[in-house]
Amino acid sequence: MNDVTQQLVDAKQQERLVRRFGTGAIDWLAGLPARVDELARRWNLTVEESAPHVRTSVVLFCSTADGARGVLKISPDHGLVTSEARLLRMWQDTGRVPEVWEVDGEHSAMLMEAVGPGRTVALQGEVPDMAEISALITDLHSVDVARNDLGELHPLNSRMNFIFDMWERERQSAPAAEIIPPSAVHRGHARARDLADADDGAVPLHGDLHPGNVLLGGKERGLVAVDPRACVGDRAADAVDWALWRADSLEEVERRVAVLSAGIGVPHERLMAWCRACAPLFAIAEANRKRADTAHFAMLMELAAS
Repeated sequence: MNDVTQQLVDAKQQERLVRRFGTGAIDWLAGLPARVDELARRWNLTVEESAPHVRTSVVLFCSTADGARGVLKISPDHGLVTSEARLLRMWQDTGRVPEVWEVDGEHSAMLMEAVGPGRTVALQGEVPDMAEISALITDLHSVDVARNDLGELHPLNSRMNFIFDMWERERQSAPAAEIIPPSAVHRGHARARDLADADDGAVPLHGDLHPGNVLLGGKERGLVAVDPRACVGDRAADAVDWALWRADSLEEVERRVAVLSAGIGVPHERLMAWCRACAPLFAIAEANRKRADTAHFAMLMELAAS
């Protein structure tokens, strides 16, 4: 086993995985180097370095035998990566997702193309042009999905239940518990349920389209989405993160919503309603990062109460 393989996961990523999957993730991590070595041999890969990890998997940059740059993704959740590979292939023809090269269901692993330098919008730290975000969302929503395949996707309401339940657990830990009342989350959840239940032309949604899940693909490729948690429902739901990310005033949110709503073809007020519903979740994240003294946090709380 080479040195790169021995350093697959740092302490911070181990903490994320244990928090997400429980103590069983510790045993999974112990066997991870052997799994990566086996996949590298089978797919003729050279593992190069660790990529930015997510909560549910370990991600590694690698190269193939012919020199192509790839990304190896492997997770303790045996269904997660294979499901993600299927979803990415659903969007393959749009060019807005990485191309999937290999999938191993037994190890819950996937090999896909590396897009650009692998830097996300979140790591770049700059709010992109909302017209570019609108184009990305429109391309993802316009994919032609067979009725049977569309029916296999979870409804948006299920996705909202999962997200609000997860963030309510996050709210219960300090310091958010001392700042954000449970009523704010409950009210937001009720609003999101009502919006998700409305029959307003369901489309295939990415379901987790935040700045950490969008790669900078350069001039040729543009923005590229990764880590889908696809569901089916109101197209406005995929735009919420972009209306709120790093916005310090309601006026800024309104300006972004004006561009986004026109670009993806939804009413302005509907997207604003989604922003109000989800604002408490963003506030919880800010509070737990000890950023409750910022203009961004104040804006989120004002929006949630409006």
